[in-house]
Amino acid sequence: MYSKAFESQRKVMTLLNQSNHIPNYIKNQLGRAGLSILLNIAEGSGRSSQKERRNFLVIARGSVFECAAILDLLNAQKEINPETHKDLKEGYEEISRMLYAMINRSEPK
Repeated sequence: MYSKAFESQRKVMTLLNQSNHIPNYIKNQLGRAGLSILLNIAEGSGRSSQKERRNFLVIARGSVFECAAILDLLNAQKEINPETHKDLKEGYEEISRMLYAMINRSEPK
């Protein structure tokens, strides 16, 4: 899952570095939200308690939804091409499913 998040963030950074027409405040938010996914997965994996790990995964999944919403807006405004939107959204959907499964497995019984 970390590698998927890493690859998604790499793609987002490339997009943001190449896009002069996307407003800076949106670039900033998308960059920070994408980085939040990656860093919360990493930090959660280093926690010793299941409860702490789960919390970081929940936060990461929230950031996935944030990124997806920004991508939808950029796509609707024609700030990104449909292929880029589709590629990034599919990656986020996969990460979301993986996080959801891990969160459910870590729920207290």
